[in-house]
This record gives sequence, C-alpha cells and structure tokens, in this order.
Amino acid sequence: MIFSYSQIKSPSEQVLFDVDSRGVATVTLNNPEKHNAFDDSIIFALNQLFQAIAQCHDINVMVLASTGKNFSAGADLAWMQRMASYSYEENLSDANALAQMLKNLNFLPQPTIAKVQGAAFGGAVGLASCCDIVLASEKASFCLSEVKLGLIPATISPYVVNAIGQKASRRYFQTAERFFADKAQQLGLVDEIYPLTALDNAVTEMVNTLLANGPLAVRQAKQLALDVAYQDIDEALIKNTCERIAAIRVSAEGQEGLTAFFEKRQPAWQAQSKTSKNKGEG
Repeated sequence: MIFSYSQIKSPSEQVLFDVDSRGVATVTLNNPEKHNAFDDSIIFALNQLFQAIAQCHDINVMVLASTGKNFSAGADLAWMQRMASYSYEENLSDANALAQMLKNLNFLPQPTIAKVQGAAFGGAVGLASCCDIVLASEKASFCLSEVKLGLIPATISPYVVNAIGQKASRRYFQTAERFFADKAQQLGLVDEIYPLTALDNAVTEMVNTLLANGPLAVRQAKQLALDVAYQDIDEALIKNTCERIAAIRVSAEGQEGLTAFFEKRQPAWQAQSKTSKNKGEG
C-alpha cells in the first residue's frame, strides 16, 4: 500500500503527475497532438494513478488537467479502430478497464477539480462528470458524440446522468449535439466559467478554498454526500448521520477546529498549508 505521494510515478509520458508541498496533486493528460484523446494505455496510466492517489494520506486535493488547446477528444481513433476488430469478450474486457478507471476517479477520497480549457468530447465528459468540481473556460464545449459512430456512452453514463440528470441525458445521449460552457453550467456539469486567461487562477483559488478546511472533514464530507444521496430519510439513516458527526467532533481534527474557532486563531492545518506554500513548492 502506498502511503506517500513521493512513491507515485506515472507509468506513461502521456499522463503527467505532480504534487506540491501542500499535497495538491495534478494529473495532466499530455497528448496535445491528438487533442488529449485517450486509448487503453492512457486509461491504464490514469487508473494506476487514481488508485495510488486514493491510498495517499498526504494528498489533500487532486486537479485533473490537460495540455494544449482542448481538454480531451475522448477515445483515440486508432484505438477505436482496433476495438472494432475485437471479439465481444475482448471488447468487454476493454470496456471494463475504462469503467474501473472512471469508478476510481469518481470515488477518490480526496476532493477533485477538473480544469476544462477547451473541447471535451465523449469519454472526456465522463471524466468531468466524475470530478467534484468542474471549472471551465468560456471556450469549453462538450459533446456526447458516441451515437454519431453508431455507439452509446455506456460506461460513462452513470456519472453523466448523475451530473446533468436523466432528462438532459436522454436528449444529449441521442442527439450528440455540441453544447458550450454556459449550457453545461445550466445542466450542472460545470460549476463556474472563467475567461481562458483566468482559469489557472480560478483553479488556484478553489484549491486554496479546499485547503482552508479540515482535510479529514473534507474527505468525510465528500463520502457523506455520496452515501446519503437518494436514500430514504429513515431511522437507520438518521442514526448513521448522528454517529458520523459525533465521531468527528471527538476526533483530533474536530477538537482542533472547534478549539481554534473559540480561541479566534487559525487551525493547525491552515498554518501548515501556508507554511508549505511559502516554501515555494507549487
């Protein structure tokens, strides 16, 4: 089991991995010549990284980004051509690899931010849908383009439907219409829109917002949202939520947060974050 980000290495030059001294990891799709389209090797690299990040106690936030003009064109055409000649069993195995990568991203314990600077097509909409926060430039656009090729957005569908709802999914799954950042924000896929030149600063500000909060509390708050969504508000759920707040109140982090508040000082995690930032790593 990996316990520190210093042990993580990306298995591919097409997926970059970096962590600053505050525990802010950046996973970057690095295939700009193909508009950051991904194939089985890139999916494998992403999956390895997401699994490793999930096990790291010293990674507090993960940013998913990409190089070049576009976020990602989805599936690489050469990979798709290869898949067309695969048997059903081979296609099933291939799809499962993508599905597992998306699952690992969606359920990553740390908060995740997708930085979408340009076009996000096909599976790239799935990547964005799996992230907790999506910040996009005014130039960003989205398209669930699979039906144009006689295919369906199957493996990404649970996450896209969760992000934009069933009604919008029924439309865009079938029409393959391209829609832009303002529409994506209306649908709930994008959280905030910025001029392209301001996108990096917006990501930095969001990271700082997350780091100002208790790292254990942030992880547990994310899990709470995942666990209570669409559940019946019955005695079992009420008992569970009461147990969660009681446990974190008596935890070391909870005690520090409450004590700092009443003593009118910064909690320890904020001081540590600022110290690391001032050292110049990141």
